[in-house]
Amino acid sequence: MSRGSDDRVRAWITRDSLDDFAQFEDIVGEVGSVEDGALLFFQGRVRRTNRGRAVSRLEYEAYGEMAERELSAICHEALEQFDVGSIAAAHRVGGLGLGEVSVAIAVTSAHRDDGYRASRWIIETIKVRLPIWKHEHYEDGESHWVGAPTPEAGASTGGSRFG
Repeated sequence: MSRGSDDRVRAWITRDSLDDFAQFEDIVGEVGSVEDGALLFFQGRVRRTNRGRAVSRLEYEAYGEMAERELSAICHEALEQFDVGSIAAAHRVGGLGLGEVSVAIAVTSAHRDDGYRASRWIIETIKVRLPIWKHEHYEDGESHWVGAPTPEAGASTGGSRFG
């Protein structure tokens, strides 16, 4: 019996911590199968420096339901494009400190290369399409919305929303 793609994807937006791998192992255990020989995890963490500036913290804002639908769509597209078994992906919103996980992706596949390629495609697509905005706060007290439109650019941000 073939599983439908909805049975193989879990995608959500959350204010809760994504630092614990165990929650993804549980989810992948639910949606993965014994046909999957590889399980890959990716975590994007808040780093100290971005573009030469010392970061103190980040804040993420999102259109919750829209962002969750888009994240699910991205994961379903990855299922169609890559030979993978299942995908779990989540993105944090709210305030995050240095070292905290902002985005987490788990991919199962029969072979590791398929999982690596799918995971890379998912994170790169998230950076372009997901309606989540990053507000960087710097140690010098300044802050900056990454990818925010400039007055000259109108509503277009051009390129990635994230640094």
